[in-house]
Amino acid sequence: MIKELKKAEKFIFLEYFIINHGTMWDSILEILKGKVKQGVDVRVMYDDAGCIATLKKYYYKELEKVGIKCVAFNKLKPFSGVIMNNRDHRKILVIDGRVAFSGGINLSDEYININSPHGHWKDNAIKIEGEAVWSYTVMFLTMWNAFIQEDDDFSKFKYSFDNSICSNGFAVPYSETPLDNELTGEDIYLNIINQAHDYVYIFTPYLIIDTDMINTLTLAAKRGVDVRIVIPGIPDKKIVYTLSESYLELLVKSGVKMYKYTPGFVHSKVFVSDDHVATVGTINLDYRSLYLHFECGIYLENVECIKNIKKDLEDTINKSHKINEKEAVPKFLKAVWQTILRLFAPLM
Repeated sequence: MIKELKKAEKFIFLEYFIINHGTMWDSILEILKGKVKQGVDVRVMYDDAGCIATLKKYYYKELEKVGIKCVAFNKLKPFSGVIMNNRDHRKILVIDGRVAFSGGINLSDEYININSPHGHWKDNAIKIEGEAVWSYTVMFLTMWNAFIQEDDDFSKFKYSFDNSICSNGFAVPYSETPLDNELTGEDIYLNIINQAHDYVYIFTPYLIIDTDMINTLTLAAKRGVDVRIVIPGIPDKKIVYTLSESYLELLVKSGVKMYKYTPGFVHSKVFVSDDHVATVGTINLDYRSLYLHFECGIYLENVECIKNIKKDLEDTINKSHKINEKEAVPKFLKAVWQTILRLFAPLM
């Protein structure tokens, strides 16, 4: 990201759920300040709730003072009702329309394993070049212009790639929004599992799933698909983690192979299946990501990087503890507590 930011000539767009001062953000911010002086259009959007504990209340004003355009998404206001549940959980960096970054990584030091409070922080990000970058550019501009209407024509931000460059397969970015009555992220996840023949491997930090997802996972395992899910070994939110564990017994008994990442916390949101399909994005397997948040991801089919995604999952599984059936069955009091927590699952 640092390397590509230094190359920026026209514009830099950043949209992140969390920004926190430290080595990562401060080094990026210094580049942004320098680029503003060079005449580059620099825009930053952060989620007000996501940054409630990391940034000052009016931090966007500090950025504006140095020439960086900034929006605090969906500012926290008392008595604003359920709209406060709709957070911007995306992680998008677009540079000059020629390269984009996305995935699970926010702009905070734990994401690059500096002072991680939950052991080793396991995450995934993806760098996109080529025509697919335009989709991320439009995602950002659509959200930005919902707050600051300054772009009548998005096409001026489109980069002209050399048409002679081609590759096999598809890389299709997608966005998730709670405003369109479409469950794009969940549908992509369900389709990958439903179409799997040999295997499907999954990273998710949270496992709070509905009946459709439970049935899809268990039916895939029962028809012989090697279904593996990696969750954190060290939780970041203990109540949410206990709720995630409430699904282990059913999944394990149905043949789904569950793993806990022993060295620390898994924050990745990745699916890979049958060596030819994968997705990398921001969407957790929980109610908030699937139904309430603004999210994004990229669907990959028959592209070269899928083999790297699979290897990363395999390497991580080799460092993880496989949960057996005995471990998956909770003790009585924990089971009661998990049953109570299930009632509040949509809030977590």
